[in-house]
Amino acid sequence: MSSSQPYISSSPISPSVGHLKKSRFTYKHLSQLALSSTACPLRVIAHIDLDAFYAQCEGVRLGIAEDQPLAVQQWQGLIAVNYPAREFGLTRFISIPEAKKLCPNLIMQHVATWREGDAKWAYHEGAFADIATHKVSLDPYRLESRRILSCIKDFLPAPPVQRVEKASVDEVFLDLSAQIHSILLERYPEISGPAPYDDLTERLPRPPTTVLDWDTDALVDLDNDETEDDDPDWDDIAMLIGSEIVRSVRAAIRERLKYTCSAGIARNKMIAKLGSAHKKPNQQTIVRNRAVQQFMGSFKFIKIRNLGGKLGEEVVAKFGTEQVGELLDVSLGQLKAKLGDDTGSWVYDIIRGEDTSEVNSRTQIKSMLSAKSFRPTLNSYDQAVKWLRIFVADIFTRLVEEGVLENKRRPKTINLHHRQGGQMRSRQAPIPSGRPVDENVLFEIAKNLLGQITVDGRAWPCANLQLSVGGFEEGPTGNRGIGGFLIRGDEAKAKKHPLQDGDDHVLNLGDSHPEKRPKSEHGAIQRFLSRQGTSHEEIDEEIPSTHPNSNHDKVPPSPQEVSSDAQRARSREELTAQSVGGDKVSPWPLESRNQFQQSRANEARISPIETFFCNGCGKAIATTDKGEHEDWHFAKSIAAAERGNGSREATTASEAKPKNLVAAKRFGASKATAGQTAKRTEKGQSRLAFA
Repeated sequence: MSSSQPYISSSPISPSVGHLKKSRFTYKHLSQLALSSTACPLRVIAHIDLDAFYAQCEGVRLGIAEDQPLAVQQWQGLIAVNYPAREFGLTRFISIPEAKKLCPNLIMQHVATWREGDAKWAYHEGAFADIATHKVSLDPYRLESRRILSCIKDFLPAPPVQRVEKASVDEVFLDLSAQIHSILLERYPEISGPAPYDDLTERLPRPPTTVLDWDTDALVDLDNDETEDDDPDWDDIAMLIGSEIVRSVRAAIRERLKYTCSAGIARNKMIAKLGSAHKKPNQQTIVRNRAVQQFMGSFKFIKIRNLGGKLGEEVVAKFGTEQVGELLDVSLGQLKAKLGDDTGSWVYDIIRGEDTSEVNSRTQIKSMLSAKSFRPTLNSYDQAVKWLRIFVADIFTRLVEEGVLENKRRPKTINLHHRQGGQMRSRQAPIPSGRPVDENVLFEIAKNLLGQITVDGRAWPCANLQLSVGGFEEGPTGNRGIGGFLIRGDEAKAKKHPLQDGDDHVLNLGDSHPEKRPKSEHGAIQRFLSRQGTSHEEIDEEIPSTHPNSNHDKVPPSPQEVSSDAQRARSREELTAQSVGGDKVSPWPLESRNQFQQSRANEARISPIETFFCNGCGKAIATTDKGEHEDWHFAKSIAAAERGNGSREATTASEAKPKNLVAAKRFGASKATAGQTAKRTEKGQSRLAFA
């Protein structure tokens, strides 16, 4: 028995290796970042918000200096005030006289309007005084919004890395997670490799950076239990990269389109949106993961999306506060008890900054609305029709921008809402899908809907009209017009006169247009003959007809045909003689001859074949095929009559038809009694007639 091997100690572990700090995040979190997972703690979302957007649009359009106080006017109110004007105390809710009093050098620009009878919106002098004959148009701002969105998309990587959601005419969400993941792997190769032991739960190494440069960003203070002395982790690195990207996007918008915007960068959409409004104008705010509680505690929860309205009022009534900081002390059980399980759990998470909503890249419009409230009211159908024309023109202009003329997108339904007194009536109709959408089509449908409302009951005076289209669908792709199926020029000539190579092989030059099956030169009768008469035609080759009216007498045979017929006749005689025991010598080998004789003898014993002689063609036909054979003659007679050939064969076959049908029925009955089965010949087969 051999002795055991001596123990050899392994190499000692370096003390420095054993004390290396690890990150709080794992390789799994890193892989989730590449997928833009909402559950990833390294996720980075940005919210970009244009500063006083309507006022900026008018300032850029008019070339007004950025420090000039400017407000956008709609009738007798203000709908937008730029930041220089806000320094004078102006807001959107003050009257025009009060605004002029607070800021004497204020420039007020009225929005564009549709004037009654016009086919296009425009900026009209004194439009604020013509509310009865003008309708507000926000199209200039929509157009600028699309230019800004296009600029943002052009700056970012292409989808699927790019994830952009248009939240409103002046707001955009960006999910930067996938882009940040790529940059992280480039800057920090130590985390680009596979996880140790292929275990994704292994923690990442700590970032080598200990100090981060946030440039000019506004940093939210850390939570009370966090300090700036702590080394940054990978979530801080991801936020820093996200802030660099957003800063570059804002600079591109500023340089190309001359607009300023503010931004918020955080781990989800809710916090990012709150962050973009934290420091304005033209700034961006970073809400690190370690600063969420400090940031959220300073807000009134009614400012949080979906926490206003009735739910916000209910929370205030039941807990006596509207501050998030005070509501954080309320336990989950108390929230569930007073608000219900689902609502209580949602409020508990949301005030702690938890939000798993995705950045939805679908930024396409779902519906379009054009409406107006009338002061004074409309009192006739004709007045309403004039406004419908303006509504349709307004909507169709936007449809053109959506690509309706190119059939990229089109609406499926049109709706009309009519308010008379306290009663609102609505009518809906489909937009025909089999024809292009144009202004006249929409106008006729809208007039029809208005007529339905008018007929149904009292419609005047009308205080409000609303016209909308919805149910947008993508237009079909890959369709071709009729011209796409036609061939012209040289290609058509090549189809008509196919080329041949040196070996007389036809060269196919039209592979892209597969040929259709050529149309048959014969009618239905001829197709029946070719199908039903296969065996008879083949018998004709073996037993030439001697009938005076047969086709063989009409065309003189060629010498080659005569020689061929004679040769077949000799072969047939030899075959017949051998099969009945004649003295003629068969050209078949003896073995084959014996097998053939044996098979014929077996067939004769099993089912002897009865035949009859057909006077129409002078052939011996099996009795089992009599009915089918006479039907064949009848069909040939009809074919001959169609060709104007009144041959005696047609007369004979037509006279024989009634007897033929009776005989076929009688024979069918006798065959059923005898229990015999007669098989039809298949294509390529023939029947042999035996004496």
